[in-house]
Amino acid sequence: MGKSLTGKELGTGVTQRKDGRYSAKFKSKSGKRIEKYFDKLSEARKWLSEAKYEDSHKDTGSSVNMTVDTWFHYWIAEIKAKTVRWSTLSSYKDRYNKNIKEIIGSMMVRDVKPMHCQNILNVMDNNGYVGSSMARTKATLSAMFSDACENGLISTNPVTKSVKCPKKPEKNTRVLTLDEQEKFLTAAKESINYNHFLFILQTGVRSSELRGLNWDDIDFQNRIIHIRRNITHDSYNNKFITGELKTLSGQRDIPMTQTAYDLLMAIKAQQSAGKQKVISFDFAGNVFLNRNGKLLPNSNYNKCLEKICNKAGIEKISMHTLRHTFATRCIESGMKPKTLQKILGHANISITMDLYVHVTEDEKEKEMQKFEQMCRMA
Repeated sequence: MGKSLTGKELGTGVTQRKDGRYSAKFKSKSGKRIEKYFDKLSEARKWLSEAKYEDSHKDTGSSVNMTVDTWFHYWIAEIKAKTVRWSTLSSYKDRYNKNIKEIIGSMMVRDVKPMHCQNILNVMDNNGYVGSSMARTKATLSAMFSDACENGLISTNPVTKSVKCPKKPEKNTRVLTLDEQEKFLTAAKESINYNHFLFILQTGVRSSELRGLNWDDIDFQNRIIHIRRNITHDSYNNKFITGELKTLSGQRDIPMTQTAYDLLMAIKAQQSAGKQKVISFDFAGNVFLNRNGKLLPNSNYNKCLEKICNKAGIEKISMHTLRHTFATRCIESGMKPKTLQKILGHANISITMDLYVHVTEDEKEKEMQKFEQMCRMA
């Protein structure tokens, strides 16, 4: 640590000379000693910080010898790490490591063309990836090369309009029929996560919102559930991250059904009686924990769901299927789409109608019977 003439600590690399001026110095990556003098301490510190940063990253100033792999890791650490949501950062890493790295990672940034980007998407298509995964991969490619353009590494983004995700046949979103829902709940009663699954079927919350629900969010007196945060699982570092909801509409109040009310009261009584051991202070206020007092990632939930579905003799489902099913039951019961939009926390009504409202085979038959009856009366 450098010191001033009075003995005050000035920080690593900065000292005060006998003539009162300040010396800032450091050793470059090449081993060369670099030093500069300043009249003001603030100027010395500013120069030292900028010079050290430039020296440690100067290889990124030119794409002549830079591979895509080198650029990606620099892009993540220095450009995106503190400017995007954790979930977005995780998606970039996931898509790069699974789909991009192997194909163009060793190429020079300046050599990547639209055909190389298209090839990545084509390979994914051939390997059976769904459309959403290909779209996220394309978004990752576009973002990383767009920033490469802005930083002067390349003149144009190779992810042009001609780079398109191969078309996939539309796949109907999985929804439990009333009969399947009854079979599922019957088979799930012996599961340690039964309460978690039933709660989603009664509220339509996302799994991340389920994890983020605290007892402070439960208003038993007015029978209202306040959705204020989400908790996602970082599979790379095996930790849970509490975050804000994506949109203001995501922050919402959901009225409790009687089933939801009774369920929450039962969980609270169980925790109060000490039957559920909370081993981490971080989770002490959370509503939905496993028997060891821990939060569960979706991977654990999905394994449990698969076992339940096998037992019930129905096609396997995911956590999101339960949310889809809740939305469909709401529409079937006559709920107005605008009301459902508010309960689900969607920014606009089109998302609600396009993604979550599904007409089951039972409902089709009922509606056709109504039509047939009307025709007979005419």
